[in-house]
Amino acid sequence: MIKKIEDNLREFVYGGMDGAVTTFAIVTGAAGASLGSKVILILGLANVLADGFSMAVGAYLSEKADQQLDAKNRGVAHEADDSPLVASVATFVSFVVVGFVPLSVYIYDHVADAGLGDNVLWYSVALTLAAFAAIGYLRGAVVGISKTTSVLESLGLGLAAAIISYGVGSFIESIVG
Repeated sequence: MIKKIEDNLREFVYGGMDGAVTTFAIVTGAAGASLGSKVILILGLANVLADGFSMAVGAYLSEKADQQLDAKNRGVAHEADDSPLVASVATFVSFVVVGFVPLSVYIYDHVADAGLGDNVLWYSVALTLAAFAAIGYLRGAVVGISKTTSVLESLGLGLAAAIISYGVGSFIESIVG
């Protein structure tokens, strides 16, 4: 299992961070614009699935291009292997799994009719920050760098995206009313 993570760390980190950041940006931007939980769920779920697929396609084509370029530079025919497919699956899975984190509280609140109200955003923020920290910790542990530094980098970048999207959503809502 650890070997698979090491082999696909780039895809796990990239897919997971992008999944959390883009979905978190949608959640916080929509919340900043006071759009409501139903809109957040629709936009968030559409993002997780469509953008996850898009990221997987990009990972597949990038890995394939790297292999083809390497084969061209060595002057040999490209030998097909499964690494482009593995890279795309790793990217998709990590994007979707971590991308669902910001939405999980909204899904729970809607399905269970939990009545979380305005607190749903704060629960989403807390869970998403925990996901950022987990990705940072995993990266630090696998690469052998400071786990604290890696966690802080992930948290800082994720939090910056949330602040930007919330601010933009709030600003645009104030303009268009």
